[in-house]
Amino acid sequence: MNTRQHQSGMSILSILVILLMVGFFILCAIRIIPPYTEYLTVRGIVSKMAMETDPVTESPSDIRRKFANLFNTNQIYKLDYKEVEIYSKGGKTYIDANYEVRLPIIWRIDAVLNLDDLFYEVGNPRPLPKPPASTK
Repeated sequence: MNTRQHQSGMSILSILVILLMVGFFILCAIRIIPPYTEYLTVRGIVSKMAMETDPVTESPSDIRRKFANLFNTNQIYKLDYKEVEIYSKGGKTYIDANYEVRLPIIWRIDAVLNLDDLFYEVGNPRPLPKPPASTK
């Protein structure tokens, strides 16, 4: 009697496909983690500034100068301090530091981080919903 034994397991091709997918996700993580940790630093700076700023005694230019110093000290590169909008409306001062980061992954594949929870009212430690379109 001639019987065949059934082989089980993955082929070389399936192992290569799995390794390729795992490598792609590791590459994505390597590219995304540094801008995300920088965002966490920016979020801490903006929330700290929202709580420590006195809108009565400090003008928006004074607040912007503080942002410039803090961004320089903390080595923030993806967001320029000039892009942070500081304005007064209805007797309240707002800080809008929402931004977007586009990262090249491979060839024509990009990752986009939409960091849009950095809109604060001075004196409020929690971010507000997105600002109205009329403010921009």
